[in-house]
Amino acid sequence: MATSKSSSRSRARNGATAPASAAGTAVPNITNYTSAMRWLSSHVDFEKMRLVPYNNRTFNLERMRKLLELLRNPHEQLRCVHVAGSKGKGSTCAMLASMLQSCGYTVGLFSSPHLVSVSERITINGQIIANADFTDLLREISEKTATLSEPPTYFEILTATALCYFAEQAVDVAVLETGLGGRLDSTNVVTPLVSGITQISLDHTNILGNDLVGIAREKAGIFKKGVPAISVQQPPEVAAALQQVAEQVGTELEFTGQQIEFSYRFEANRELGPHTRVSITTPSSRFEHLAVPLQGEHQALNCGLALALLDKLKAHDFDFPEEMVVSGLAATTLAGRMELAWREPRIILDGAHNAVSIQALIRALGAHISYDSLVMVFGCGQDKDVTGMLKQIALGADKVIFTKSRTNPRAMEPEDLLSRFSDLSGKMSQTAATLPEALRLANRAVSREDLIVVTGSFYLVGEAKKFLQDLVNKRKR
Repeated sequence: MATSKSSSRSRARNGATAPASAAGTAVPNITNYTSAMRWLSSHVDFEKMRLVPYNNRTFNLERMRKLLELLRNPHEQLRCVHVAGSKGKGSTCAMLASMLQSCGYTVGLFSSPHLVSVSERITINGQIIANADFTDLLREISEKTATLSEPPTYFEILTATALCYFAEQAVDVAVLETGLGGRLDSTNVVTPLVSGITQISLDHTNILGNDLVGIAREKAGIFKKGVPAISVQQPPEVAAALQQVAEQVGTELEFTGQQIEFSYRFEANRELGPHTRVSITTPSSRFEHLAVPLQGEHQALNCGLALALLDKLKAHDFDFPEEMVVSGLAATTLAGRMELAWREPRIILDGAHNAVSIQALIRALGAHISYDSLVMVFGCGQDKDVTGMLKQIALGADKVIFTKSRTNPRAMEPEDLLSRFSDLSGKMSQTAATLPEALRLANRAVSREDLIVVTGSFYLVGEAKKFLQDLVNKRKR
């Protein structure tokens, strides 16, 4: 496992005076983690904006490249796997990273969004970046960005931080999850060893639009000439769009279940209970009946993609003993996906944030968890396919409590969600101004055999996770 390495740039903390930039602009005086986070939060954060123009000016890869050049191009020192898609990116990256680590490699993982702390987005072998290292890197980046004519965004700074950290720690491989889209995403400065595409569906509709083919082309923007690409099975029009971009770029695109032999089945046994198993065969690998570590039939597709990406790395002198792949896959954990966060009453947290994800969540709950009644605590952003999500909720939930995250400025008002849901369904529903209030209402509405699920937004799930963690800590005092 990687350990923090000293460097000339990083150990000058302890209250050093901020220098002036070459342009004469004062550099922020970052002396500790708190001041570093304050500086980071002062930058434009598209994740929290209601209206975001999706164009080459707003999402500017040239701005990102200039920043990385000032930081000595850390991305050019890394061997990467790059993953884009609408749903399943985090799961795919987590399974791939866990398998790589089990096989003895030092693995950097950059993912988004976070649930409780932004540091969660940057890990090496599952260990979150230390506050001191985060602070040091942000200090260096603040000094460099002071010389730029245009400041980087919040996500660009986080991407640069991850790339610098992974290069400094000399990871064997970096697994990078795109933040938004693909073509203009700040992670798209890398030339990976292999690219992956998870399921494409409607998401961030106010930014990427309602056209699945257009969204697919944006996701396929991560394809690079000569770099193999793999996708899960897609609807015909989406697959055609991905294939067209691959041909334009000059790369080979394969689909699991088509060019790559892939199958899965659902079963139950005493050891694992209800679960899914996958099999995948390529010219260089044969994995048969591996248990998918994450719950839900949809995770079988993500697992197949992770295994196919792993296989492609063999062409770059990676070695994957089968028993280590199996143990690494089994060891995968992922917060905020079918996560049992409270036992009495049972509270599940899941960051399902589009209609396809909500549908998959409800199916997974039915397959893996026994319950009498399902009470759903739901809140989502205005940029989502709200009607599609509410239709799925109407099919699966017995009662719904609409609320909003206090940390998401794009959150829809609970009353608006209730009004739209009432037009779709006659099921019991009500509103709560805050998440804690929603959980109190849900608690009063359930019996021992019922289930509470918090979903619709990673902001909401993160808030619930922190709220429940704080309750546990209070009980321990």
